[in-house]
Amino acid sequence: MTAAASSRERAARALAAVSQGASLSQVLPAALEGLTGQDRGFTHELIYGGLRQYQRLEAILAELLRQPLKPRDRDIHCLLLLGLYQLSALEVKPYAAVHATVEAARALGKSWAAKLINGVLRSYQRRATELEAQLEGDPAARHSHPAWLLERLQQDWPEDWEAIAAGNNRQPPLSLRVNARHGDRVAYLARLAAAGIQAAPLAHTSHGIRLEQNAAIDSLPGYAEGDFSVQDGAAQLAAPLLELAPGQRVLDACAAPGGKTAHILETEPGLRELVAVELEPDRLQRVRDNLVRLRLQARLVQGDVGRPADWWDNDPFDRILLDAPCSATGVIRRHPDIKLHRRPGDIDRLTGLQARLLEAVWPLLRPGGRLLYVTCSVLRAENALQVGAFLERCPTARAVPIAVDWGRADGAGRQLLPIVNRADEAPTDGFYYACLEKAMDEAA
Repeated sequence: MTAAASSRERAARALAAVSQGASLSQVLPAALEGLTGQDRGFTHELIYGGLRQYQRLEAILAELLRQPLKPRDRDIHCLLLLGLYQLSALEVKPYAAVHATVEAARALGKSWAAKLINGVLRSYQRRATELEAQLEGDPAARHSHPAWLLERLQQDWPEDWEAIAAGNNRQPPLSLRVNARHGDRVAYLARLAAAGIQAAPLAHTSHGIRLEQNAAIDSLPGYAEGDFSVQDGAAQLAAPLLELAPGQRVLDACAAPGGKTAHILETEPGLRELVAVELEPDRLQRVRDNLVRLRLQARLVQGDVGRPADWWDNDPFDRILLDAPCSATGVIRRHPDIKLHRRPGDIDRLTGLQARLLEAVWPLLRPGGRLLYVTCSVLRAENALQVGAFLERCPTARAVPIAVDWGRADGAGRQLLPIVNRADEAPTDGFYYACLEKAMDEAA
């Protein structure tokens, strides 16, 4: 089997697994195992590109197949999608794309599919203009998003929904956060430049850096020493909004994977204590691993944030970061499998969970303390509407205006959208932030 066929075979297996319910994070390591250089990069591009363009590719394939393939041949179905992706979106010579995709079918142990794949891909080459034109009448295919999600985006952001969809389908930049305890951004940019790596400061952040090209994270200067973390610019906005000060006790609720936990500790070394709570043991281990690499310490607690009686010691917190479980519709560009896995019914379930968590952690906040509500969603039901409903039913909570020059005001907070065509918004992930303060007189 050629290296070209191997990349396509691995990508087809991965795409098939994701399309049948597996998460991309589960299947990607095995798909890339043992690959290096161009082979690794190309396999990665096939998997991510196939997922970003999944709905569009499915619509085209439906026009080219006389009848659907059997469920047991999901790998061949996905191999066809990847063949179409190469012909329509990548700078791969058509002959090489068709030939290597046919060879990949043999690598999958399904030589019978070689003729089918050859016929479908050559048919696309002949009919490409016609088939692409047909997508204009199908918004879900044209924007490569599930129809229900496009409808929600249109409802919430009538002037920006197409730009959001386009942003979701773009490859995001690689962003870093310099560890403030180890050095500053200017110095680390100089280290990157000395290593021949082009980078620039990340807007609206004090320690954020955007790399101009992809790089292996563990090959960057200071990785093993904990001199930086990988974190999008939108996520780097949380710690500054907490207005941390020495002596405070801070709760990081739903802490995994630990990026914001670490940023809090880096921002204010003089905290009395940082308690990081996470429900799942394996996700809590990720927090621990991140803190060990960065040489930071926190009190880690495995528990359900929604049931504080199981883990809280009755010592109130001065600050609470509630990075609430959400639809993750603001980070689709990083996790394109969200478009395949998320369902309309998930939104009601998640908004119910968010409301329950807000109610559960509010009593843990000291009067005069602040809670920062965060999601990586662009849906208003999880963001402005969620916080607005909480403020209506909680007389001790008041919204603290967020006076910044990023995002846009929405309800009590600020919304960032993953779009790049507005001068007042940096191309970050889609995050929502709202800051709530507790009345000094809890009887208020």
